[in-house]
This record gives sequence, structure tokens and C-alpha cells, in this order.
Amino acid sequence: HVQLVESGGGSVQAGGSLRLSCVASGYTYTAVCMGWFRQAPGKEREGVASIDSRGFITYADSVKGRFTISKDNAKNTLYLQMNSLKPEDTATYYCEAESALTYCSGGLQPHDFADWGQGTQVTVS
Repeated sequence: HVQLVESGGGSVQAGGSLRLSCVASGYTYTAVCMGWFRQAPGKEREGVASIDSRGFITYADSVKGRFTISKDNAKNTLYLQMNSLKPEDTATYYCEAESALTYCSGGLQPHDFADWGQGTQVTVS
């Protein structure tokens, strides 16, 4: 299983920025896909952004133009740069990862056998 540790959450005012980080370790296979999901109180978990094992990036419409996902393979770290934050971005953000033999798809749906981080809270007021 992949171990994922998120950091970087916090409280900011609307219009502010935060950068989330997710350090990963313990991949089973070399084709790795990773993503960010979020869950607000009383709502279902939703996909925010993802990178597949070939580097293709997907964003939710609600964050396009404001959030940027990136991955530093040398540091095994996934990032989410969040700019122009809005109160509706308030949620617990989770890092998700899965690995596969040759290709791991991205997208905004959780992978069936994904590993998850513990979550980091983002509050925008």
C-alpha cells in the first residue's frame, strides 16, 4: 500500500492562496496516478484534480483557472496550489494514489483500490 501524508491546509480569507503537499511512499508498481479530493460537511467527496501515470491532468470545472496540480517525482510529492480561494472551497482535502504495472488512469473518480491520506482542513472565510 502507498502511504500518503498531506500538509499545508489552514484558514485563509477569500481571495487568498494555500499550497497543499502530499508525500507518498511505498508504491507497489511504477505507473503511479495521484489526485486530490475534497469533502465538505454534509456533502459527498468530490474529485478536485488528478495526474495520471503519463502526466495527463484533469481538473474539476469548479477549480479550473484557480488551482494547479503538480508532481515532483524526485521527491515523491504531489502538490495542489490553490489561488483565489472561495468560501465554497472549504473542505477537508485528501490525497489519493494508486499504482499499476503499465498505466494508471486519472480522472475525478476515486480508484477502486486507492490509498488515501489522512486529510488536511482548508477553511476559507
